[in-house]
Amino acid sequence: MLSTAHAQLPADSAMVAGAALRTFFNIADAWRLNVEQAMVLLGLDSRSTYFKWKKNPETASLNADKLERLSYIFGIYKALQILLPKPEAADGWLHQPNQAALFSGQTALQRMLSGRVADLYVVRQYLDAQCGWA
Repeated sequence: MLSTAHAQLPADSAMVAGAALRTFFNIADAWRLNVEQAMVLLGLDSRSTYFKWKKNPETASLNADKLERLSYIFGIYKALQILLPKPEAADGWLHQPNQAALFSGQTALQRMLSGRVADLYVVRQYLDAQCGWA
């Protein structure tokens, strides 16, 4: 897991930002997220920034908050691919109501769309435990 307390991108940050955002946009497509949902997960409030990053991901400047969010999202995606090897099941899991205590009948996506990094962390932690990693 990426330690984000002092997370900084290396000198080739444009290449790292580009790769990270291309990965995120591919995951967002697989998860069938709309623009607003993707923006919330990224912690963005500017549609113009979102579309600029989508068109030219290398232009992004990713701060510690964005790196932390991306780290959790990538971990969630990876865990789902391991737990549910069929892509449609893995990608659809976020949209299914979940009776686990931390979801209270809501979907994992609803929990993640609170906008708080802590909710991405909780979903990641839940899935890591399901994989036996926690």
